[in-house]
Amino acid sequence: MATADWTAIEALPRIPLKQLFADDASRLALLTTDVAGIHFDFSKTHLDAAALDAFIALAKASDLAGKREALFAGEPVNVTEGRAAEHTAERGEGSDDSVARAAAYHARMRGLIDAIEAEALGPIRHILHIGIGGSALGPELLIDALGREGGRYDVAIVSNVDGCALEEAIADFDPHATLIAVASKTFTTTETLLNAESALDWMREHGVEDPYGHVVALTAAPDKAIEWGVDETRVLPFAESVGGRYSLWSSIGFPAALALGWDAFEALLEGGAEMDRHFRLTDLRSNAPVLAAFADLYYTQNRHCETRGVFAYDERLRLLPPYLQQLEMESNGKGVTADGQPVGRPTAPITWGGVGTDAQHAVFQLLHQGTHLVPLEFVAVIEPGDDLAEDHHRQLLINAFAQGAALMAGRANADPARAYPGDRPSTTILLDELDPRTLGALIAFYEQRTFVGAALLGINPFDQFGVELGKEMARAADKGGQDFDPSTDDLIRRAFG
Repeated sequence: MATADWTAIEALPRIPLKQLFADDASRLALLTTDVAGIHFDFSKTHLDAAALDAFIALAKASDLAGKREALFAGEPVNVTEGRAAEHTAERGEGSDDSVARAAAYHARMRGLIDAIEAEALGPIRHILHIGIGGSALGPELLIDALGREGGRYDVAIVSNVDGCALEEAIADFDPHATLIAVASKTFTTTETLLNAESALDWMREHGVEDPYGHVVALTAAPDKAIEWGVDETRVLPFAESVGGRYSLWSSIGFPAALALGWDAFEALLEGGAEMDRHFRLTDLRSNAPVLAAFADLYYTQNRHCETRGVFAYDERLRLLPPYLQQLEMESNGKGVTADGQPVGRPTAPITWGGVGTDAQHAVFQLLHQGTHLVPLEFVAVIEPGDDLAEDHHRQLLINAFAQGAALMAGRANADPARAYPGDRPSTTILLDELDPRTLGALIAFYEQRTFVGAALLGINPFDQFGVELGKEMARAADKGGQDFDPSTDDLIRRAFG
């Protein structure tokens, strides 16, 4: 760890936002940048020229440039598991061999989609996508954001092992016209396979003669999918080096590519690649993912903020906050460095959020007047997604912009209950329009921002061992015959006798 450089960041003076604007007429130009149809405004954060200098010194000491090149070169940056992290190759940015392999897998996926559209598997009208974590969150975000105008297929995505979720998903589906996509990197995920088995039972109960003939497997373990019963021609592989929460660009994105159309999926990939090129080639001072990571680390290290709020001022992006929760907290929620030493400082903040304007009438009381300092992020779109009177979208955007202004400005009042302290930070991310290209660029921005934060902290963002212990204990509890703590034993007894 670059101790002296962290000390410099921890010692940065806490200058109020209004003073930062007053002292530097060029502040807006310094802290805004535009990429792939997206405007990034970091000027309402407490970053300034001195803070940028301190973070750039940290980036050099942490070899951010070298780590970035290793990521794109397909080197084993996931050191605890000894493998590369090649999600960027899925969108055409990586080593030649990995890019070629990803292109071949994409061609295979397109071939199957063409066959489905030609009704080679029968008259398919419904897609039931079964996965969990990254195998569900990414496709669900894409389809909910971009597929609202409807299309040839009804798509339901099921992740929860709670049977209510599966029953709700298939309630209006015709089992004879349903395609089941089973998404699991290892094809051993307990919740996913249980849901898949129940979906097959549903088909059998309704007279489908060959339920497995309606199944497509999306996996990095094709042999296990074939062993489970999926025909090899309907197995869509992706590389083992693509992590689950980074996998929507791979065959995990199959339901989106099918429902939205192949042209939309290709535009999504190109938008992601455009952000990759910006991240790889742009100077750190104008680099959107880098500036965002600098702001994140400023607030965790200098201001000791424990959370970060993300508010989508667009109904089509309502699933962005839960998507980011997994991406950011599973990636950077670590307590040790890549070489196994204690980090010794805060890592990922707790990501949470909601949808504007709903959230203004729920949680913004705390954000404006509470005792917690919470950096916020507003994500909005200039082009409306509806055909109603323009007042709807105007009010939506005006509210997003006004909230950032109010958080910064505050307001004095003789009555303390009516006073606003102000000096509360926010970032605004403003898309020209919400289409596959801009959404791809936005998601890639968050991925690379997460990577930069990890690189500066010296942690590995590509493993997730923290999710394993609870799963192991659940399997042990399911088998029975093992004692836990008195509370857990009592709960098991009460539930199952």
